[in-house]
Amino acid sequence: MAPLRIFFATDLHGSETCFRKFLNAGKVYQADVLIIGGDLTGKMIVPLVEVKSGVFSFHWLDHAYTVSRAELEEHEKQIRMSGCYPYRTTPEEMARFDQDPQEIKRLFRKILKDSIREWLLLAEERLQGSKIECYIMPGNDDDLGVDEAFEGLEHVCNPEGKVVYVGGEFEMISTGYTNPTPWKSPRELEEEQLYERIAMMAQQLVAPHKAIFNLHCPPFDVGLDVAPRLDETLKPVAGIGGVQMTSVGSKAVLQAIQTYQPMLGLHGHVHESRGVVKVGKTFCVNPGSEYTEGILRGCLLLLERNGVKDYLLTSG
Repeated sequence: MAPLRIFFATDLHGSETCFRKFLNAGKVYQADVLIIGGDLTGKMIVPLVEVKSGVFSFHWLDHAYTVSRAELEEHEKQIRMSGCYPYRTTPEEMARFDQDPQEIKRLFRKILKDSIREWLLLAEERLQGSKIECYIMPGNDDDLGVDEAFEGLEHVCNPEGKVVYVGGEFEMISTGYTNPTPWKSPRELEEEQLYERIAMMAQQLVAPHKAIFNLHCPPFDVGLDVAPRLDETLKPVAGIGGVQMTSVGSKAVLQAIQTYQPMLGLHGHVHESRGVVKVGKTFCVNPGSEYTEGILRGCLLLLERNGVKDYLLTSG
C-alpha cells in the first residue's frame, strides 16, 4: 500500500488567506487527508462606522482611516485576510454597543459562527468530487457555538471527541480543549479533566500504537510548547538575555502520549514552537502559525502501517 499523505495545519485564527491556502494544499501536495487542528476563528471585530453617507471611519493596526464606500471593499478584504472581522455599522449602533456590552458579545458570536460556516461551505464546494478526506476541529480559542456551523456537512468532519478512521485504516482521536491558559478561553480543562477526556477516547481504540492523537495542546516540556513567560498583566517578561521563555503545554497530553504511545501526535496552540520531536515511540509535530502575515505553516506527513515514513514542514 502507498503511504497515506496527510497535510496538517492549525491555528488559522480567522485568516481567510490561510484557509484558502489550506484548501489548495490538497492539490498542491497531492494529499489524501487534510486536517486543521484547532483555533479557527479570529479575535476581534473591526467596526467600520458610516459617519456620513458613503463615508466610513475606522481604526486598524494603530492607524485611523476615513474612506469612501468604493475604497472600503479593499480594506475589508485586508482585514479579513489578517484574521479579523470587518463590520459595517452606524454611530447609533455603536452607541447601543457602549450601553449594552452583551449585545456586542452576541454579535461577535454570530459573526464567528457565520464566518466558519462560510469557510466550511467553501470547503464542501472545493472537495466535491474529490477523494480527499477533510477534518476540521475547533480549538480552545473557539466559541462553543462554532460547533453548530458543522451541521449537515458531507465532506468535512469535525472530529472533536470522536474516534474516526483516517484513510480507512488509521484511528484518530481529537480534542481542541487545552489545559488552563491566562486568557481563560472557551475550551479549557484542568489537567486531570483533560486527561480523562483523552483517555475516554483512547480506551476505544483497537490499535493505539497505530493511532493518531490530534490534540490541539502540545505535550508539556518536549520542545513543542515554548512560549514567552507572562507577568500578571499578560505582558512578556524580559531579562538581560531578552524575553524569558517557558513551557506552557499540557502534562495531561504528555501523560496520554506516554501511556498509549500512538504513532503520531498532531499539535498546535503554541505558535512559536514549530518543530518535530519523538516522545517515546510517538512522532509529534507542531507546524507553528504565522497567520497574521497570511503565511500558512503546515506539515506534510507520509504514514505507513509501521509508522511515519517521512515528513516535510511547509510554509507558504
